[in-house]
Amino acid sequence: MVTDYPKSFSRAYGLDEIALVPSDITLDPDVVDISVTIAGIAMAAPVFASAMDSVVSPLTAGLIGKAGGVGVLNLEGVQTRYEDPEPILDQIASVERSGYVPLMQRLYQEQAVRDDLVVARIQAIKASGAPAVVSSTPQSATRLGPLAAKAGADAFLVQSTVTSTQFRGKPGQVPLDLRAFCVDMAIPVMVGNSTTTSVTLELMRTGVAAVFVGIGPGAACTTRGVLGVGVPMATAMVDAAAARAAYLNESGRYVPVIADGGIVTSGDICKALACGADAVMMGSPFARATEAPGRGFHWGMATPNAVLPRGARIQVGTTVGIGQIMNGPSSTDDGTQNMVGAIRTCFATLGAATMSDMHAMQVVVAPSLRTEGKIYQQAQQLGMYKK
Repeated sequence: MVTDYPKSFSRAYGLDEIALVPSDITLDPDVVDISVTIAGIAMAAPVFASAMDSVVSPLTAGLIGKAGGVGVLNLEGVQTRYEDPEPILDQIASVERSGYVPLMQRLYQEQAVRDDLVVARIQAIKASGAPAVVSSTPQSATRLGPLAAKAGADAFLVQSTVTSTQFRGKPGQVPLDLRAFCVDMAIPVMVGNSTTTSVTLELMRTGVAAVFVGIGPGAACTTRGVLGVGVPMATAMVDAAAARAAYLNESGRYVPVIADGGIVTSGDICKALACGADAVMMGSPFARATEAPGRGFHWGMATPNAVLPRGARIQVGTTVGIGQIMNGPSSTDDGTQNMVGAIRTCFATLGAATMSDMHAMQVVVAPSLRTEGKIYQQAQQLGMYKK
């Protein structure tokens, strides 16, 4: 490829750089509908919990489902490699910083994923009454996808750092045929992650039920530091929404897009939805739950990579239970609890009665959003600046 120089640069925006503008009307929160249906799953709240070992276990998937969201279980994590994952999770939470990466590489490589544990974990989620949504990398999808469907999973997420339909491998390497995989699977297939209009549109054309959007903004992800790759979330979501509109016009089929990464507070959720997301995927907010398997820690799932780890273990602490994080009441003023109540209140304040109304809300670039008038909060580390 030959590129003419000099290059030009386009401006991309993160969620911290934008603000939502109220419309001409306001609503009572009780008349607002924030429910969505994604991959055939009716969700009372537009919230997925990340497929990360510090966030989703069969227990937390059940609790998140009860609270109105969906927890996605990683089928290549400790839950499916170890009969009893609790001692493994204890090791990850207690290891010194200097030993963290070598420990993760060893724990995720010395035990292979077991089919019987895949089935058992899915059945445990189903027994709780929650939707069983599971994920794997593209390399393992053809093996784990049919197994998950047979075990009763409701949807399957094929997820990697960057997903495209134009993968070129070395001689003899057979990439996942996403179009054929969607046809062959007995349950809906979702895919991620993307950041551009063109790639998102091509992914939709394969027949997937939803596309997850976001590369690098996750609290524990180091992809942007290691690879220098990523697009700030506000811009990524607007571009993904453009792909959704183009594909709807082309095919008549609406494919939801989910903002995945960088979603920490309820305000982040609302801004992502206004940028075009149908739902969000969150990791660190759920890693803080009393029931979370991470024991107050949260880590990136690319850390165990044997060649180039790309995920830190961060300490997020432990606050309250999943029910309170999702549905309140909130005992804090920083937007980390009662997410559902905050979303409903935001919709009502803006005059958005439905998700489609939210997608039409005006968004402005607002560099001073977090600083204007907040000198006391910043100085005293309160509210929006709480640590």
